[in-house]
Amino acid sequence: MSESLVVPTMAEMLAEGKQPEVLFWVGCAGSFDDRAKKITKAFVRILNRTNVSFAVLGTEESCTGDPAKRAGNEFLFQMQAMMNIEVLNAYEAKKIVTACPHCFNTLKNEYPELGGNYEVIHHTEFLKSLIDDGRLTVEGGQFKGKKITFHDPCYLGRANKVYEAPRDLIQKLDVELVEMKRSKSNGLCCGAGGAQMFKDAEPGNKEVNVLRTEDALEVQPDIIAAGCPFCNTMLTDGIKHAHKEGEVKVMDVAELIANAQDL
Repeated sequence: MSESLVVPTMAEMLAEGKQPEVLFWVGCAGSFDDRAKKITKAFVRILNRTNVSFAVLGTEESCTGDPAKRAGNEFLFQMQAMMNIEVLNAYEAKKIVTACPHCFNTLKNEYPELGGNYEVIHHTEFLKSLIDDGRLTVEGGQFKGKKITFHDPCYLGRANKVYEAPRDLIQKLDVELVEMKRSKSNGLCCGAGGAQMFKDAEPGNKEVNVLRTEDALEVQPDIIAAGCPFCNTMLTDGIKHAHKEGEVKVMDVAELIANAQDL
């Protein structure tokens, strides 16, 4: 798998007098978390392969402010948001794609009232649009016939009603897509939303991520597909807790597509 990724920054694009088709918002997890970096790379490999003109902000990208807002620090959220909006507007960003539902929800629904108006798309929606436009073709490859279940991220599913794009992508891989008993609008949180990722668990007899992983394991999948770096971490920890590391993998939808294409 070649790691010669081409990732231009908005500043480099501007210097050449170009405006990319999309701005790829990487997010904190996708930039700093070792597991999530693999999702970022998989998505970039697909963008490179399909010749999508894109750019990142690089060091000019800051946290969207989602964790601060969810934890109740509205002042810090607005400070972070205003800084990002200033940068995005200076580059005249129009269309933003991100692999993190937390960034997606915040940029899409909470930035407009602060002066940041953009078309914001989750990476599963964007990948589906590439397939619909004939720019990307997907075949099952190594996943053909595998049993896959998809965990709906709260900020993608219930908060923004995006249910079909990730499922459509998974089905393109010639796999058996099985639904958990709690899915789509009835989905259960992985346990990381609302800034819970950054604090200790509340008292109780079972962690939420363990409960959610049990939902997934009930349908006996080969792979649990996720569309969010936080969900990925929580479900991976759940698999470790169940001692199923050798049997069940947790993969982002972008990784499934990139690996099926041997990118």
